[in-house]
Amino acid sequence: MSDSLRRRLRALPDFPDLLPAFDPSSAPADPVDLFLQWLDHALAAGVPQPHAFSLATSTPDGRVSSRMLILKNVDGGAWQFASTRGSRKGRELAANPHAAMNFYWPALGRQVRVVGAISLLTAEASALDWEERPGADGRANPDWQLYALHPAEVEFWQASPDRRHIRHRYDL
Repeated sequence: MSDSLRRRLRALPDFPDLLPAFDPSSAPADPVDLFLQWLDHALAAGVPQPHAFSLATSTPDGRVSSRMLILKNVDGGAWQFASTRGSRKGRELAANPHAAMNFYWPALGRQVRVVGAISLLTAEASALDWEERPGADGRANPDWQLYALHPAEVEFWQASPDRRHIRHRYDL
């Protein structure tokens, strides 16, 4: 079965034939500016949930886990997301305040990876984020936490039909 699965997986297409061009030499100096350009392009292309990303966290002894979240904002160079402090990710972030985000837009052959330290935003900002959620019912959630990821690196990846994929990395 493994050989059959391997052949089936190899037969799947990787990316569309037509992909956006990306010239790293023309990238802006600020990775947030490039991210916003790519996000706007994803929105214009009709990419579903372009604000969704995979968040990877780990325990202090290195056990890694990941899950999908929604980007709340990028402000002051920090990338914001929210969760409950009592969740697995909340506990892992409390014990090891470092994480990695990965945005993936397969229709465009693009990924953005953001890695850095985590800080907690204020109780007021967290409460406001809870209240602004779709379907909010007016009840408070004191366990809701707005987090900020302060990037040490941001990497943009553009697929290429010739498989000479382009990486552009910012070390901050």
